[in-house]
Amino acid sequence: MKRRRALVTGAGREGGIGQAIVRRLTADGFEVVTLDKEPGCTWQVDIARDELPDFGEIDVYVANAAITTLIGSAHNFSMDKWQLDLDVNLTGTFRVLQHCLRGMRERGYGRIVVISSTAGTQGMPAQVSYATTKAGLIGMVKTVAAENVRTGVTANCVLPGMTASSGILGMPDDVKEAWLESLPNGFVAPDDIANGVAFFASETSGMVTGQLMTVDGGDELNTRSVTSSAARR
Repeated sequence: MKRRRALVTGAGREGGIGQAIVRRLTADGFEVVTLDKEPGCTWQVDIARDELPDFGEIDVYVANAAITTLIGSAHNFSMDKWQLDLDVNLTGTFRVLQHCLRGMRERGYGRIVVISSTAGTQGMPAQVSYATTKAGLIGMVKTVAAENVRTGVTANCVLPGMTASSGILGMPDDVKEAWLESLPNGFVAPDDIANGVAFFASETSGMVTGQLMTVDGGDELNTRSVTSSAARR
């Protein structure tokens, strides 16, 4: 079998989801190349603005690069922040996708895996632009999946919940404790996200396209009860 080649964006942050994906795909036998705005990857590129390099043949595109830190309520959110999120999270992701997709179609094989978020389906107070871009990625993936359903190219989304990446772990302790009180199984591990990506990236997932995989430890389920925790055991 041909050794497949995977491109993972947003792979430069230590302890992040991107690096967990790189480790998992490498362990699965992929040749993995990486891209990030920060140094330390195969290519150092701003996906929103820079000219994209020649990636060569890419069999699997994992779109993980995103801004996650722009905060503000919708009624007074800065338009500069709004545009920055759209430029990176939506336009940047699409630019790389388009760059990879043409070759995938020509070769009759491809796996596109986009990291969206539960914020894209549930909203996220104080992160209106982030939630909007993550919802937009879902529409992008479903459209690309539909357009390529007979070409050998699949497109799917992984939707992480609150994940113990370096960004989350760097929050103040009281903020982390407040989140943990509301999560039925605590923070999701980056490796859990990588496991979902690995399925969509595999050759055996060819009949799965246009799908959303939520990895949140059951957070979106209504697990709250009027009874005590002891009574539910």
